[in-house]
Amino acid sequence: MKIAICDDEKSEQRLLGRYVEEWAAGKEKKVSLRCFDSAESFLFSWEDERDYGALILDIEMGGMNGMELARKIREKDCDIPILFVTGYAEYMQFGYDVTALHYLMKPVKREKFFSVLDRLPWERPESGKLLFRPDEGNVSLLPGEIWYVEAEGHRCVLYTQDAALSLKETISNVEKRLAEYEFIIKCHRSYLVNLQHVSVVLKEELVMDDKRRVPLSRNLRKEVNDAFIHCYAR
Repeated sequence: MKIAICDDEKSEQRLLGRYVEEWAAGKEKKVSLRCFDSAESFLFSWEDERDYGALILDIEMGGMNGMELARKIREKDCDIPILFVTGYAEYMQFGYDVTALHYLMKPVKREKFFSVLDRLPWERPESGKLLFRPDEGNVSLLPGEIWYVEAEGHRCVLYTQDAALSLKETISNVEKRLAEYEFIIKCHRSYLVNLQHVSVVLKEELVMDDKRRVPLSRNLRKEVNDAFIHCYAR
């Protein structure tokens, strides 16, 4: 796995790098570690190398801060795990905006750091990119790019942030293909939803980050609400 540490303090880079190497050795995993002094330097590298398995990111840095960097990354990659490490607790609330894996306060505790690293998906979802066949052409998407899916007779419509794709398959077939991704869940007999893009769970509907609304079945309300809490409490 290729892991990046982005922190403008060399001492923090060395400490976190040592932790990563100790964790990898204990798991008998091979890790390629790269350190960056600024958000800009990581972004420059990332534009050409999208195969990082995780990003360990400080927030307070000169120039572009870590939260700005995370937002830029999320515009193109919904799946790379981002772990924030910082000395400023007031930023914690913003970690949810970019679906952060976790938020650790400095000085970082070794055991807590290891427990967060244990949750990293060992294989990057690049290999899990899914092919969909809308009416015109083919489209490949990472699961995180899917916002929700709506049944439409024997077909369905897949919604991303800025597109609606009419697919030549049933919603039940799409559900089977997405079954391994726990953040995509059935919320109504005619809808699947990606909880990473849900901002509010109401009694009878879900409010997406861009204010679109998706129906929520009464029979599935508890299951969806529990999954939503789990998604953001990990």
